[in-house]
Amino acid sequence: MTTRIFLASTLYGAATLAAALDAECFEPARRTILLVSNNAANPEATPGLDEMSGFERLRDRFDEVLSWNEAIHPFHPGAWSPRPDDVVLWERHLRLLWNLGDDPVHLVAESIQVVPALAVTDIFTGAAIDIYADGLMSYGPTRNKIPPLIGTRIGRVLHLDLVPGLRPMLLREFGAEPVVVPTEVFLKVLAEIGGDAPELPGVPDAPPGPDDDGTPAAGRPALLLGQYLSALSILTSDEEEELHLTMLRGAHGLGHRRVVFKPHPTAPARFSRRLEEEAERLGVELTIVDAPVIAEVLYQRLRPGLVVGCFSTALFTAASFYGLRVARAGTGLLLERLAPYENSNRVPVTICHELLPDVGDSAAVEAQRLDAASDGLTGLLAAVGFAMQPKINPDLREPAVEYLRAHQSPDALRYFKRRRLTVLDLPGGVPARMAFIPRNARVRGVVRRVRSLKRLAAGEAKA
Repeated sequence: MTTRIFLASTLYGAATLAAALDAECFEPARRTILLVSNNAANPEATPGLDEMSGFERLRDRFDEVLSWNEAIHPFHPGAWSPRPDDVVLWERHLRLLWNLGDDPVHLVAESIQVVPALAVTDIFTGAAIDIYADGLMSYGPTRNKIPPLIGTRIGRVLHLDLVPGLRPMLLREFGAEPVVVPTEVFLKVLAEIGGDAPELPGVPDAPPGPDDDGTPAAGRPALLLGQYLSALSILTSDEEEELHLTMLRGAHGLGHRRVVFKPHPTAPARFSRRLEEEAERLGVELTIVDAPVIAEVLYQRLRPGLVVGCFSTALFTAASFYGLRVARAGTGLLLERLAPYENSNRVPVTICHELLPDVGDSAAVEAQRLDAASDGLTGLLAAVGFAMQPKINPDLREPAVEYLRAHQSPDALRYFKRRRLTVLDLPGGVPARMAFIPRNARVRGVVRRVRSLKRLAAGEAKA
């Protein structure tokens, strides 16, 4: 008599759930509900995933499709969670609203570290929980400390095999079992979504593949994936525009004369205008796709010869699932800029920087190989994961020490901050005889005074 509630906020996430159902990753349930959450800043003006092209192909997998936004109106799903004293009242309200009766509930949620998933799992206090991970963040440590009353109810982490051979670190502190959603099933679901997608003006049809006529990769369009990093205060708007220009120049340098740019849905239009100006200067035919389609639809329609991005999960669906050439741009800068160190984007950036070739290195792009099963990447992520969340993963200290002792080159240490290594007493930090300095109040006061004087001098110079 179990009712299974699937919580999703993106079409990609809903496709992952559909693939998991097709692959029989769940026991039969009396009733299945897809609970849709629109987490956009202005959900009233932004289409939800159930309004996107291709969703109708997924709808039949669920008995009902309900709206989390409507259930908690007028609260915003990205900012609201119930007060502890109101949890029982909210469960009674939702059971009545959704006709759940006294059925036991099984929750399948995404991004358990934050709302709305945290709110839903908090309300249904006795429900068993599975988590599905639809991105590279699953290979990093749990972002925040999960309350034991929620964490101990989590049985599995369902994930796509984005980085072959790599085991997710998410929720390992609760012993959650990683379960791979079969790639071939997921690709079938994506094909269904792609078949229902609208026509994309200006996007050329995919030419015959190399096996058909030997068309070189450079003869195919390149696809650039935009990410709105300035909204996260990781980059400035100017730096993000320059990042997109770097992608364009890199694709041009690799021989591509047709380029398709897929901007982030919430990115400002001026990002595209600078690209258009640069494309005209380089003699590149540029197409900008504003339609609300996922990148995988473009992989099917366009069959690009190159996919360029920063640290998007879509880079690995392109490489691992579709066999496309991929390249990264800007990850070196992000490794320096991400703050605090435990920023949840750190592991995706680390994976992309370690495994993918830079778009400016043509030889590396041609010879790229994804070999995530190597001990090097596993050891690196264990060390980064411990440095990010030492209290959540204390058992990773020994692997972290072992890795760092063996990897003291500048290329290896770029994934770490010396201050972080020093505080955690890890190899690569400040030498032991100087370890007192970061903890000395007088020294810190002098450093702050010097920095203040430098800022004052800089301000006077500008004036």
